[in-house]
Amino acid sequence: MDKGYAAWAARWRVPLGFALGIAYLIFSRPTVQPLVAGGTVALIGLALRAFAAGYLEKNQRLATGGPYAYTRNPLYLGSFLMGSGFTLAGGSWPLAVAFLVLFLLVYWPVMRREEDFLRRRFGELFSRYAETVPLFLPSRRRKVASGDRFRWERYRRNREYEAALGYAAGTAFLVLKITLG
Repeated sequence: MDKGYAAWAARWRVPLGFALGIAYLIFSRPTVQPLVAGGTVALIGLALRAFAAGYLEKNQRLATGGPYAYTRNPLYLGSFLMGSGFTLAGGSWPLAVAFLVLFLLVYWPVMRREEDFLRRRFGELFSRYAETVPLFLPSRRRKVASGDRFRWERYRRNREYEAALGYAAGTAFLVLKITLG
């Protein structure tokens, strides 16, 4: 992977996400059934992100417990589910395609860049972990044993409540858009 492109993607992922969010506000066309289905998918993604955040101590130790025993990137998987759910709820195929393109072109290289960092930071420990746990799509069987437990203080320290607030705001927006017609 081109390190320059990965650095660019890491720097621009949030502004590009906001740009897509603005397009979403303008072009989404929600209806009740897709809102319920998409909201459910997004809620599953939110729950996965929350669960993962309770195991993560950024730059302190390698997270291998909880959802990290099934996928090396449960936060990004949760974000993908949230984004997919909201694009379904928004009822716009062009927005869904834009989300998928954004995820593949921006978040995929960011995941690889973060892997390079983890490999440098944790060395052989990360290499062994990466050999057994898939990058993104989870394994059906737990790949790594860990005695670690979910901790709410990690959830708070990782500010994962911001994703919950985003979910609530996005859902309220879609409901309001349906209500106002």
